[in-house]
Amino acid sequence: MNATLSLEQFRRLRDFIYEKTGIYFSDSKLYFMERRLCQRMEALDIYDLNMYYSMLRYENNGGELQAFIELLTVNETYFFREFNQLKCFAEEVLPEIVRRERGPLTFWSAGCSTGEEAYTLAIILSEMLGPENLARCKIVATDIDNKVLAFARKGCYGDRSTRHLPAPYLERYFEKGGFELRVKDELRSLVEFRRMNLIDPDEMREIRDVDVIFCRNVLIYFDDQSRRQVALDFYQSIKAGGYVFLGHSESMSRITSIFQLCRFQNAIIYQKQPAR
Repeated sequence: MNATLSLEQFRRLRDFIYEKTGIYFSDSKLYFMERRLCQRMEALDIYDLNMYYSMLRYENNGGELQAFIELLTVNETYFFREFNQLKCFAEEVLPEIVRRERGPLTFWSAGCSTGEEAYTLAIILSEMLGPENLARCKIVATDIDNKVLAFARKGCYGDRSTRHLPAPYLERYFEKGGFELRVKDELRSLVEFRRMNLIDPDEMREIRDVDVIFCRNVLIYFDDQSRRQVALDFYQSIKAGGYVFLGHSESMSRITSIFQLCRFQNAIIYQKQPAR
C-alpha cells in the first residue's frame, strides 16, 4: 500500500513514540517512517492512518507499539566493534576494577541489540580473568526490541557478525550450527538478556551496583532531555568509581557534568567519582 504521511501526521506519530520511548525522529526522517508505516499497515490490512494511530495510542497491551518500534529501530552491529575501547576495557579498566572490588562484578550492555557486544564482553572476561574472578561476574544485556533479544538469546551468528573474531576465539567460544556459528553454553551462561526501556525510571531502577556500563551508539537516537535522564539513571545504577563507555561520536560531557572524563591510553571514557 502507499500511505502518504503529512508533516502534521508525522509529528503527531513522532511525538507519541518519543513520549513512550525517548527515541526522537527529526523531520528529515519523515520518509523513513512513512516506508515503515506502510509495511506495518499492510501487514495488518489497515488502510487508514488515523485508525492505525488510534490502535497505537489506545490498545491495552502495547503490543502494536512494540512491533512498530522494532520496525523503526536499526540494529547493525558485530563482534569486537570499536576495538580500541574494548582494548581499554580489557587491559586498563578491568584489572583496576578486579583489584578494587571484592564482591560480585556486574557489567551492563545497554541497548545490546542482537547480542554481539554482550558476548564480546563475555569473551573478554573469559580471556582476562581466572576462574575465581570469572565466577563473580555477570553481564546484563538490555534492549527495547523483543525481536533482537530473542535473536541474542539464541546466540547464532553469520559471517557478517563474526568477521573480526580471531580464529582462536572462534574455536574456543563457538560451535558450528548449520551455516552459522553458535555461542557455546559456557559463554552464554555469563549473559542475562532482558527487555528494558532506558527512559522508564522504574525499569532503570531494577539494575543497581553496576561496575561498567556500555551504552555505545544508543543515545544518538535520543534528544537532549532524554539523554540527560538516561545519564542520571546510569549515575544511580553505577557504583562509585564505575565507568561508562559511549560510542566514538558521543560525548557525556555534552549531556551532563556528573561523570568525570578519563583519558586512558586506548580510549576516552567516563567515570562516576570514586568514593573518598
